[in-house]
Amino acid sequence: MSKKMQENSPQEKGSKVLPLTFRNNMQFFVFRHFEAAGLVVHGFTTRNGGVGSDPYGSLNTAFHVGDDPENVRANRLNACKALAINPGALVAGKQVHGDNVAVVDGKDMGKGALSYADALPDTDALVTGTREAPLSSYYADCVPIFLLDPVRKVVALAHAGWKGTVLKIGKKTVNRMRQAFGTDPAKCLAGIGPSIGPCCYEVDDRVIVPLRQEFPCFSDFIEALSPGRWRLNLWEANRRTLLEAGLLPANIETASICTCCHPETFFSYRAQNGTTGRMAALLMLK
Repeated sequence: MSKKMQENSPQEKGSKVLPLTFRNNMQFFVFRHFEAAGLVVHGFTTRNGGVGSDPYGSLNTAFHVGDDPENVRANRLNACKALAINPGALVAGKQVHGDNVAVVDGKDMGKGALSYADALPDTDALVTGTREAPLSSYYADCVPIFLLDPVRKVVALAHAGWKGTVLKIGKKTVNRMRQAFGTDPAKCLAGIGPSIGPCCYEVDDRVIVPLRQEFPCFSDFIEALSPGRWRLNLWEANRRTLLEAGLLPANIETASICTCCHPETFFSYRAQNGTTGRMAALLMLK
């Protein structure tokens, strides 16, 4: 990790900067407690080490942003190979900032892997108990939530922008794990990955009004800037959502790395005015 990133990454109480690791010469951020569990392959990509030119340079992994699909396939292939994941087996959803949680199994492997057209429709969270079924989701400032039930051996990814945060998609994903697989939230591990931080995320009433309605504790993760303008801490809002779902504080690791602050490392929708690539969150049971 660069000295700049270490200096500029805001740190919440109890959070940890994720280790930046290399797998076959490709960079990934990983969660320590997921690594220690020894049950999964996982990683969050950067924007570096792939193919493609600006504004998608160089490791864009999403089909829906306007990049050349062949570049996307090559980038997914390289990222997956680095983690020993079958790129043709990836499962992806068409992310719409909603709260639909899909439980997937072997028959879903490959949906959204090679094109956007056959990705799971209107899906922002994926859950599976199937070994070697790699889940994927895609980000450029929104919050990636990684979930692992090491007892029942279930994993999940949830995509939480401000709308997904207000909808408490993290909690709904944990609830779906419990309903489908018997997950005990108190045994569940969670990782909140790199995303736009409270240092950069300014919002207005359009965001704050529904947030206030859903979070009685909303004042704990907003900061007033001027009339009608606030800074919002999506990391803390989603951590509170996971606690509400029954996870233990010690089992939640928050990256506290702002994607907008570090355009040399991450794609950022806000920093790049809406035209940019996407990082991938990848998670698979061994």
